[in-house]
Amino acid sequence: MNLSTRLPQRSEFVFAVLFALTCIVARFLLEQALAARLAVAVALLPVPVFALWLLALNRGLRQLDELQRRIQLEAVAIAFLLTLLVLMTLGLLELAVAFSPADWSYRHVWALLPLFYFVGLAAARRRYL
Repeated sequence: MNLSTRLPQRSEFVFAVLFALTCIVARFLLEQALAARLAVAVALLPVPVFALWLLALNRGLRQLDELQRRIQLEAVAIAFLLTLLVLMTLGLLELAVAFSPADWSYRHVWALLPLFYFVGLAAARRRYL
């Protein structure tokens, strides 16, 4: 079964939506004045949902043929390398220039990671398909 015809499984979609919702709820709650222990628990709230999403995605990857697995692997490798490039560049620039944490903290930069994956996916598909 190739990736172009494989639709996301219901569990993949459900866990993706639940993860997004728990992140939004956690972010909202963390902006409130919470006791330290409660704040830690709220901050960790999305973690188990993300783990379930990863398990569902892994189950879906097992259904792919060898070419599609190779494409996915290359997409993840490209995303990883782009992430390293951004983090290294931001780390070095932070030594040279004072960045505003309101704009360039990890809370904001992580949102680039899905974009990097899709860039890698487009590059890998162009190469193999």
